Amino acid sequence: MADPSSYRPKPGQIPDSPGVYKFRDEHGRVIYVGKAKSLRQRLANYFQDLAGLHPRTRTMVTTAASVEWTVVSTEVEALQLEYSWIKEFDPRFNVKYRDDKSYPYLAVTLNEDFPRAQVMRGAKKKGVRYFGPYAHAWAIRETVDLMLRVFPVRTCSAGVFKRSAQIGRPCLLGYIGKCSAPCVGRISEADHRELAEEFCDFMAGRTGAYIRRLERQMQDAAEEMEYERAARLRDDIGALKRAMEKSAVVLADATDADLIAVAEDELEAAVQIFHVRGGRVRGQRGWVTDKVEAVTTGDLVEHALQQLYGDEQGDAVPKEVLVPALPDPVEPVAQWLTQRRGSQVSLRIPQRGDKKDLMATVGRNAQQALALHKTKRASDLTTRSRALEEIAEALGLDSVPLRIECFDISHLQGEDVVASMVVFEDGLARKSEYRRFQIKGFAGQDDVRSMHEVIGRRFRRYLQEKQKSGEWTEEPGRPYGEAPEAPETPEVTDGPLDDDGRPKRFAYPPQLVVVDGGAPQVAAARRAMDELGIDDVAVCGLAKRLEEVWLPGEDDPVVLPRSSEGLYLLQRVRDEAHRFAITYQRSKRTKRLKASPLDAVPGLGDTRRHALLKHFGSLKKLRAATIDEICAVPGVGRKTAETVAAALAGAAPTAPAVNTATGEIIEDDGAPPAALSAERGQEP
Repeated sequence: MADPSSYRPKPGQIPDSPGVYKFRDEHGRVIYVGKAKSLRQRLANYFQDLAGLHPRTRTMVTTAASVEWTVVSTEVEALQLEYSWIKEFDPRFNVKYRDDKSYPYLAVTLNEDFPRAQVMRGAKKKGVRYFGPYAHAWAIRETVDLMLRVFPVRTCSAGVFKRSAQIGRPCLLGYIGKCSAPCVGRISEADHRELAEEFCDFMAGRTGAYIRRLERQMQDAAEEMEYERAARLRDDIGALKRAMEKSAVVLADATDADLIAVAEDELEAAVQIFHVRGGRVRGQRGWVTDKVEAVTTGDLVEHALQQLYGDEQGDAVPKEVLVPALPDPVEPVAQWLTQRRGSQVSLRIPQRGDKKDLMATVGRNAQQALALHKTKRASDLTTRSRALEEIAEALGLDSVPLRIECFDISHLQGEDVVASMVVFEDGLARKSEYRRFQIKGFAGQDDVRSMHEVIGRRFRRYLQEKQKSGEWTEEPGRPYGEAPEAPETPEVTDGPLDDDGRPKRFAYPPQLVVVDGGAPQVAAARRAMDELGIDDVAVCGLAKRLEEVWLPGEDDPVVLPRSSEGLYLLQRVRDEAHRFAITYQRSKRTKRLKASPLDAVPGLGDTRRHALLKHFGSLKKLRAATIDEICAVPGVGRKTAETVAAALAGAAPTAPAVNTATGEIIEDDGAPPAALSAERGQEP
């Protein structure tokens, strides 16, 4: 625990201007990012008497080892830089909202020649129109199914679309009237795009004019005694109204707004957002966060706005944002939202009427979300804590292992030998810290030697990262790997900062290393760390046969009860390392099986490579061809032909393909040989 006075800036050193500041821990990792209208006044609050600080703020300043800042021109720039740094450095003491799920959107791919309506999750793509988010994917599919009767836009994948175009026959939706079948030319590209844009307009809330137009067409058809057409229009209107009923009208003035409500207690906060477009609730989402810093409701609202609109532009930011409390100060946040949208955005608290009533509804949803989260987390947090305590007790550790790393070796009969490293922090998988290794020190199958190499490489990188950050330097009298004392004065900057503080690959040591295996693997891991002077990291192994826990230098294993939460956690860690390793090994094997001598030919891309194989029929016939015959392939010049001939002449002949049903060797005159099958993505 550091004393804040040891890194407190000198008087007058901090500028009295807007800016963004960062606190770093002893490892150089950024642990907190904040902004201020006056850096001098804000930072002075952190270096007062510890007894006067909020408990969470006190924990942050005693964990930190240095502070630095960047001066900006305006508070809006400070808000933008703060968001960028929180996203980049992932500070542990900042409020970070976490989705309990990936919310699905209804997306229309207007960036394609024939736009497609589909369910999409994850990051938004340029040129795609999004509607939502929705609580469930089935709700999107129900809505789309109703609307395809009126707007029969394409919904099939690229593969189905291409296949239908090749065979000249549409899919089932084309036959039942729920797709206009652009794949077979029933509708032109321009008309299909217009249909997709009408679909988007209807989903965006411009529904009344379209339904009134259909009603007029229905009446005209009835007057002209075209009763079948009038009946179809009647059914279309009914389908659209049923789709509209799925999102009830909540604001009669056709408002476009986002309503944000917050429910909080001393430790956690839940945020709920209702997306209202055209007066209807088009989507709902929510987050929960730990209150790891002293924050007000206005601060939570500001963080939620950054999370919602930090990566959005244009119409994705609504004209009106209704919140339970305003950030302090509110002007920079409102100006930032206006810049994101490109036009004026109203950020305010609803005072009366329908909007206030709807805000109360959103608030009730937030309260329910917080209560549900606490019900789920109580047992989960208790279980994880008990598991870590059981592991510490069984292995004789001084404290619970908050960071556990597990290593596994994977290969197929000595080929494509790889290793994996998975990381669990506080009993939960931290997938951004996972790493993969290729065994480089030797060839063949030797799990013990492979484990020694991987552990050595991992902790050698750890020591290198410590050297880069200045945390470790060789000095007489200090053991290898021991960190020197923190610098007396902080680093101060008023310009762009260096890259230190970003999450490094191997910068943070674990409290426990778990290896997949028994006593030999554990001994190899311990020996690798001893060679580097690493003596403060515990090692154990989990053998698959009887789920025994092996410790270095012990003749007998530690046997945990089958109902032990600690054993369950070790099994989850081991199984995750095995899954990650075997996935990597299979991907390497697949790439090797698909490899072709043509891959190494410089300047030869996929198109010309496939053209060569299609022209000659096999790699064997291509190898036997003359340069003039290769030049006859469209797009292949003489220089490229000479390069291809030289590459194939130096490559080893490919083994013939074998019919796996009969064991018969397939000649070139029959089915494609192994090399050509590999080019097509099949195993020989």
